[in-house]
Amino acid sequence: MPDISTTYMGLKLSSPIIAASSGLTNSLEDIKHLEKAGAGAVVLKSLFEEEIVTEMERELHRMHSENYLYPETMDYYDTFDVEGTLSEYLKLINDCKKEVNIPVIASVNCITSHNWPAYARNLQDAGADAIELNIFSLPSDTDRKGLDNEQVYFDIIEAVLKEVNIPVAIKISHYFSNLADIITRLSKTGIAGLVLFNRFYSPDIDVDNLEVIPTHIFSQEYEYTMPLRWIALTSSRTECDLAATTGIHDSRTILKMLLAGAQVVQLASTLYKNGIDSIERFNYELDKWMQKHEFKTLDDLRGSLSQSKAVNPAGYLRVQFMKQFSQK
Repeated sequence: MPDISTTYMGLKLSSPIIAASSGLTNSLEDIKHLEKAGAGAVVLKSLFEEEIVTEMERELHRMHSENYLYPETMDYYDTFDVEGTLSEYLKLINDCKKEVNIPVIASVNCITSHNWPAYARNLQDAGADAIELNIFSLPSDTDRKGLDNEQVYFDIIEAVLKEVNIPVAIKISHYFSNLADIITRLSKTGIAGLVLFNRFYSPDIDVDNLEVIPTHIFSQEYEYTMPLRWIALTSSRTECDLAATTGIHDSRTILKMLLAGAQVVQLASTLYKNGIDSIERFNYELDKWMQKHEFKTLDDLRGSLSQSKAVNPAGYLRVQFMKQFSQK
């Protein structure tokens, strides 16, 4: 029988399917359901940097109003256990580690390296098996250079790696001027994983009511081609594991990502649309496909159709519809 177990960031997973950060990974009950359905790991719903900073500011305001703000208070500012949002998040991690056996990956949505990285230690101490940093700042400032935007990623990585010794992954977008270069450079910073790619709130315009509204919340099936291309192009050139996400809605797309070189895949939208139990079906279909094609382990197939091993490596580089649109 094929073995669909794998490793990711040094963690042992029974399946390459990870439940991505979402509302489905925000409660112990749902996480236990994900484990029962066959998820190899879960990434908890993101804790936002803004939430941590708000809690920090609230605590500082309280100390100031009580005439407690002395020079040594700044040391406390860096280490106190944040009440509210953070404490609930730490409790979720702790509860999960008591009741589930799959790896639990904490997630922080961050945009700066200021102050908050010290709290990564709290996530580690609560029992998180790894941390995923979802980093993105929309490059919309016309006075800011591209290199300045890129440096934020390296600053955050450096700050967090100083605080923890559990594996750290970075979830990035494709908004870079030289994507292959940034992926390879990030992979050499000491991180254990790169997640390609995150999705964002995107605006739309309601022409009837003349207002800005959100567009698609869930990923669409055709969106998988973006991470597929870049995993195929970079999987043999990175020094950390690659995780594929966005647009992965069925077992065939999971296989495509593995064949391109992904170590694991992360699912969210398809779990909302088809239910958590669809993971069990995806694992079954992956197993059957491996039997049919006589693959014994995921390592036997992983990356076999990446650019470095493909019969037609140039197929991953073509960007124009020359052939398709040259015919009527």
